[in-house]
Amino acid sequence: MENLLRPLIVVGGSVVLTLFIGWATDRLLYKADERHPETSLWGLLRRGRIPYQLVLCAALLRGSFDRAEVLEGHRVGVGRTLTLVLIGATAWLAVRIVGAIVETTYTRYARVHHDAARVRRVRTQVSLIMRVIYAVVGVVAVAAMLLTFPAFRAAGASLLASAGIIGIVAGVAAQSTLSNMFAGFQIAFGDMVRMGDTVVVDGEWGTVEEITLTFLTVRTWDERRITMPVSYFTSKPFENWSRGTPQMTGTVYWQVDHSAPVDAMREKLRDILRECPAWDGRAYGLDVTDTTPNTIEVRALATAKDADDIWTVRVSVREQMIRWLSEEHPYALPRVNTADASLPPNRANGRLASGISPQRRAYETPRADR
Repeated sequence: MENLLRPLIVVGGSVVLTLFIGWATDRLLYKADERHPETSLWGLLRRGRIPYQLVLCAALLRGSFDRAEVLEGHRVGVGRTLTLVLIGATAWLAVRIVGAIVETTYTRYARVHHDAARVRRVRTQVSLIMRVIYAVVGVVAVAAMLLTFPAFRAAGASLLASAGIIGIVAGVAAQSTLSNMFAGFQIAFGDMVRMGDTVVVDGEWGTVEEITLTFLTVRTWDERRITMPVSYFTSKPFENWSRGTPQMTGTVYWQVDHSAPVDAMREKLRDILRECPAWDGRAYGLDVTDTTPNTIEVRALATAKDADDIWTVRVSVREQMIRWLSEEHPYALPRVNTADASLPPNRANGRLASGISPQRRAYETPRADR
């Protein structure tokens, strides 16, 4: 009877005690979350209740397993398994706790600071730092698990002796990976590009959606994803429309006839922008920037608070101006001129009353005589 009750009490007591402590801790965190709604820390910490209970259960079973006097022939294997579970659960819990603290700090920072560029920069740095922490915790946990096996501890000395050669070989083999990793740190703390920035890379316009230590993802305007190595942004030029201030100036071009009412177009541009919610009201303008034998080039300038709004302003101005010209001033649209060219004043005064110029009459007179 004792042989049956002893393992039941040890294992069952460990499980029951784990569930009770886990439930009590979760209730305390729930009460703290209700009492302090201004911070999300306590609610985020509740996400770690599963690894927390695993740590408690594995620690209790590991400490009391010898008292259970069960599976005597497999005591070493069971103990090592519980140790591995304890190490893994501890790493999982540490990642959850660090993630909750960092996310709460970032949320509080974003709530206080209203500078979108600074918030995006901190968000990028936090994201990369968290990835580094996850990697470090994972490596330490795996190393701790391997050290529980005597064979790995015995091989440690020989591995350290060849660590220099292995490091050189690994460095040469992983040169591209290491360069991308260092480029990721350079992007994170050099403030070159941040998550949420509007960039133009290889002729593609999009928004930075994800930054890791090795690659960067850009979401284009048509919802495609372009994945690029982060070393691209440290070795090649690219456009960052969100660098500094997100305010932008956009241009719209028209090819119109020489007789186009430029002054009226300026007034119409002002009216269009006043009715466009995307225009920020900072500046606008309209000028003739070029001319050809058949048309003139008219350029309009307008401002907006970011890249998305400047796109809306440009398409709105272009569409409404063309509609207004076609309805109110159709003569201003480009056309093929098939009328007689106007002569200079000194030649126009020399026309005869019949409307035939002296040159044309001199040319046609011999034909009339014949």
